[in-house]
Amino acid sequence: MIFASFPYRCFRFFAAAKEWFARRFTRNGLLLLAGLGFSAVLGLDTNQTVTYQIFTFLFAALMLAVAGSRFQRAPFAAQRTLPRFGSAGEPLAYPVLIENQTSRLQEGLALFEDLADPRPTWEEFIATPEPEERRRNWFDRAFGYYRWRWLLRRKQCGVFQEQPLPAMPAGGHVEMRVEITPARRGRLQFRGMTLARADPLGIFRSLTLRKAEGSVLILPKRYPLPAVAMPGTMRYQQGGVALASSVGESEEFISLRDYRPGDPLRHIHWRSWAKIGKPIVKEFEDEFFVRHALILDTFLDANGNGDLFEEAVSVAASFVCAVQTQESLLDLMFVGPDAYCFTMGRGLGHADRMLEILASVTPCRNKPFVSLHQAVIQHARAVSGCVCVFLAWDDARQELVRQLRALDIPMLVLVLTETGKAQWLDAGPLKDQVDRFHPLEVGNVGEGLARL
Repeated sequence: MIFASFPYRCFRFFAAAKEWFARRFTRNGLLLLAGLGFSAVLGLDTNQTVTYQIFTFLFAALMLAVAGSRFQRAPFAAQRTLPRFGSAGEPLAYPVLIENQTSRLQEGLALFEDLADPRPTWEEFIATPEPEERRRNWFDRAFGYYRWRWLLRRKQCGVFQEQPLPAMPAGGHVEMRVEITPARRGRLQFRGMTLARADPLGIFRSLTLRKAEGSVLILPKRYPLPAVAMPGTMRYQQGGVALASSVGESEEFISLRDYRPGDPLRHIHWRSWAKIGKPIVKEFEDEFFVRHALILDTFLDANGNGDLFEEAVSVAASFVCAVQTQESLLDLMFVGPDAYCFTMGRGLGHADRMLEILASVTPCRNKPFVSLHQAVIQHARAVSGCVCVFLAWDDARQELVRQLRALDIPMLVLVLTETGKAQWLDAGPLKDQVDRFHPLEVGNVGEGLARL
């Protein structure tokens, strides 16, 4: 982006100016500004028209409103009670307590929530291309307007509408419920609150800011799923639920016995060995039960479509909420800085905890897909079946599916694609099981999942 620096500064300035005008001017004030600009253009030639007189009148009204707003500030105290979680795309309601710290009745007030600044930094602007950028003309690529707009939309964590406040008596307070609509998953940060009050002409508003920090974890968007028959049957789990659900070893055991050659050292019960002078090991109960793996593909290159990734996370979250785990286990597997496997079901974890994890998942850009491949194959013998949520359907993903089929592990494969590309995907290693292969187009993911 050869001319990006100057346009970037302009984009930041105009984004801040837009926010300033939206808060400072009432609807009547915005109409006045429009009339002011219109009359200024038409009144340039004072010999041919008297429109300049309208401009003079409107300009005088604006100056009076700005001056009058300086005497309209209303000191206040505010406190909000935020819930622990919200969901992307669904209204988040919470109570707010506003206290009038003046000695007179306060009317005509409006409340704004101050959220974290959504404007991308210079480093983000330079390093993060828009998914459709390669299709833009050279001018758009050089100046980056569409990139800026896309990044701004991606970082816009929530949308808060101006909230009118009821009249507050002198020294009194008012408690009300307000709503904000989280735009995407992740941490929704609150910086403070702003109380706005218009001047007597109802044109320009004074603003009183109060710092009030807080945050809410926004869970991924979920889609309703039909009754999906999860693939697979019960598998032997050495050590039972306690060992099958943890990376390390559990302290729970059913009995002690003498050491036999080949027993792992981590099973030794050191206290009993110290008492009787010979090695004793812990013995765990072996069980058969259903255990599914939910494999989330997080591998996105620098030019990858972030919307694909967000939809993949939403699909994974939908399965987390839909799968019944009272008598089974569900392992969520993905790669971030490391390879992770989180387990829920049979009293070992809950869907809320899994959704918290998914709310914080980020794309993996510095590792190859083979790192997930290896983790899944190492874990494959313990699982009854797999649900794979892929961001692409290339040779690496198809090879993983081939190896899982060679291990006789049933699976359901979901591939996220851009709009219009699903029809061109070949089932590949699942040609003989096309009912187990489902491309999902961005924008129509809900409809695709409803057909499972």
